[in-house]
Amino acid sequence: DVLYDFGTALEVISPLCPQLFLEVAGFGNFAKGMAVVAARATRLPIYSSFAKEGNLSDLFAKGEAISTLFNVMGIGAGIGLASTVCSTTQGKLIAGPLLSVVHIYGVVQEMRATPVNTLNPQRTAMIVADFIKSGKVSSPAELRYREDLLFPNRLIEEAGSVKIGQPVRRVLSPQRIEQLKATFSKEKFLLSRKDNSAYMVLEQSATGEDALRGWLVAAFASEMERSGVGSGDTVLNVAYERMENVFPMFVAEVKSRGWYTDQFLDGNRSRIAYAIPSAVVL
Repeated sequence: DVLYDFGTALEVISPLCPQLFLEVAGFGNFAKGMAVVAARATRLPIYSSFAKEGNLSDLFAKGEAISTLFNVMGIGAGIGLASTVCSTTQGKLIAGPLLSVVHIYGVVQEMRATPVNTLNPQRTAMIVADFIKSGKVSSPAELRYREDLLFPNRLIEEAGSVKIGQPVRRVLSPQRIEQLKATFSKEKFLLSRKDNSAYMVLEQSATGEDALRGWLVAAFASEMERSGVGSGDTVLNVAYERMENVFPMFVAEVKSRGWYTDQFLDGNRSRIAYAIPSAVVL
């Protein structure tokens, strides 16, 4: 939406640049085209996330119908403004930014108002942080207005300051990987603490439950380090035992609050896969 409004702004100001009219107008049209492509690429996955009973076609039809309706209303409003307030260049330069601000504000509020019950790094960290602080699990509706849309990768100290999906070769040495595999032999994640942060790498088949387990370990370890109980692998081992004790109750509460734990949305972040040794036939 920001890219589309930027392209529209370039088209509006293009008459003010007669020597570069084609370049400015063309770049504005290109920006709008890129925005439309990005919107269409992300629209279907959003519809799919709301399809519960195989009703994807119904959701898609209703969504496109609403979009078409408001496009027609916008064209009508634009025609009215063009013949009144925006009949002059000064009017366009005043009304354009104001309408763009209203548009972006509406989009942000729309994104915040829709509760999303799939787990991603930010939501997982917020769930764990609330659980550590109050012993309660927040629902998707309770977290929706607290999500940071501009900086979703900010670290939450109460949740262990977890950095997930970093390139393995950058954060873990081969020797360290073997040590962590021994510590978390039954898990689908590796977790290591360094410089007041936790680095977690998930396996390819890891789900939301695996991410919750890793985040709980990181949160417990961070809590113990801040209280001066210890540091290093000793803290990780104790934190892992604490996680094992509370996780059945914790994950049951997470599911009862409406969260989906069968998948974890971490975008294009790195995951780890282990080579299966070939069998020797005698």
